[in-house]
Amino acid sequence: MSPLTNAQTRDIETLIHPYTNLDAHRNTGPTILESGKGIYVQDSQGKQYIEGMAGLWCTSLGYGNEELIETAREQLSRLSFTHLFGGKSHDPAIALAEKLKEISPAPASKIFFSSSGSEANDTQIKLAWYYNNARGLTEKKKIISRLRGYHGVTIATASLTGLPANHADFDLPIDGILHTACPHHYRNAEAGESGDDFSTRIANELDEMIQREDPDTIAAFFAEPVMGAGGVVVPPESYFAKIQGVLAKYDILFIVDEVICGFGRTGEMFGSQTFDLKPDTVSVAKAITSAYSPLGAITVSEDVYQAMLDESRKIGSFGHGFTYSGHPLSTAIGLKTLEIYERDNIIGHVKSVAPVFQSRLAALSSHPLVGEARGVGLLGAVELVADKTSKTPFDPKIGAAAHASRLCEEEGLITRAIFGDALAFCPPLIITEAQVNDMFDALERGLNRSLDALKTAA
Repeated sequence: MSPLTNAQTRDIETLIHPYTNLDAHRNTGPTILESGKGIYVQDSQGKQYIEGMAGLWCTSLGYGNEELIETAREQLSRLSFTHLFGGKSHDPAIALAEKLKEISPAPASKIFFSSSGSEANDTQIKLAWYYNNARGLTEKKKIISRLRGYHGVTIATASLTGLPANHADFDLPIDGILHTACPHHYRNAEAGESGDDFSTRIANELDEMIQREDPDTIAAFFAEPVMGAGGVVVPPESYFAKIQGVLAKYDILFIVDEVICGFGRTGEMFGSQTFDLKPDTVSVAKAITSAYSPLGAITVSEDVYQAMLDESRKIGSFGHGFTYSGHPLSTAIGLKTLEIYERDNIIGHVKSVAPVFQSRLAALSSHPLVGEARGVGLLGAVELVADKTSKTPFDPKIGAAAHASRLCEEEGLITRAIFGDALAFCPPLIITEAQVNDMFDALERGLNRSLDALKTAA
């Protein structure tokens, strides 16, 4: 291992890194990135990488987009900050809210802005409670999420998140948060169980949970169209139709977390459209600004808005919001980002390159380390296993996916090790067919280099 640079040492002594083994980090140090253009980033040593994760599922228009940079400069020059508290407003927030209402897959009377997906989903929980209090349904407060789902890291949204590391020693989840089955057929189906039968079974399990808990105590059900951090889990075809049928029986809000899937990632503007979902409300963030500035948002239906009006009349104010809700910089960039998506037909581009992406992904199913290759649109993952026939996973202590990710990085590709020893990839939506092939070539080189070491460790 090379000696740590001065910048790496300074990092170790000053920063806490999210989702990082902090002890191991003291020895390895960070990869310090200095610049980016298109789908590529460059580190402090001058090495170039394909950013195979679009940052964190978010830099959809790639790096160095001059239109977004100029939009930011113009907005900062004109109005660097104002807020939405106490009836203040500004045109970028108004215009972006209008655009989101126009394209939303959920019925949207109003838009509420936040700074992140975590804040957006935290607001969804609070509004579900607020709405039911306004309706006099004061016991209808429990929230159902799914094992391996990811919805954020606030106290409430980390409780929704169904991943062990997000709960361990944080004293989470809080009361009132329930977790139902993950729709991962490869890992969770019974022997010989078809995708449709599997979906029926876990929908029935959800129904049984609701009945056991009492439907009059269940406020909402959260779901990502495709689970991201939980392993890029693409549900069986009939899964969501069966789940939505259960929710409709019990007056339970269907809250769809579009933070990763929104704005073209799955081949439609929203994952809800790809999987024919009928959400009551959606949360968005990440690609809404192509990650050029922090921004999140939720849709508010007319029924919920009317309840908010009633509460405001009763209490005197809507007592929720963030300093940076609808920040003029972020909303201006978001508005320009959506303009580029439409003008440049980014959805059409995704549809044109996705077949190459999915073909190269599917071909990895035959690799000796890969148990399952799965994905949709420009989103994918390979799950690494010690034995393909039995689906036996590697001992978690080995860190198989993390090991392979490091070797992919040496080959010039940034990917991400996520739950279940899966390697995820989610490149900028502007990626070309040739660049898709370059990405998978680097991925294959990394997997091939991992093979001997991981098989020996297993």
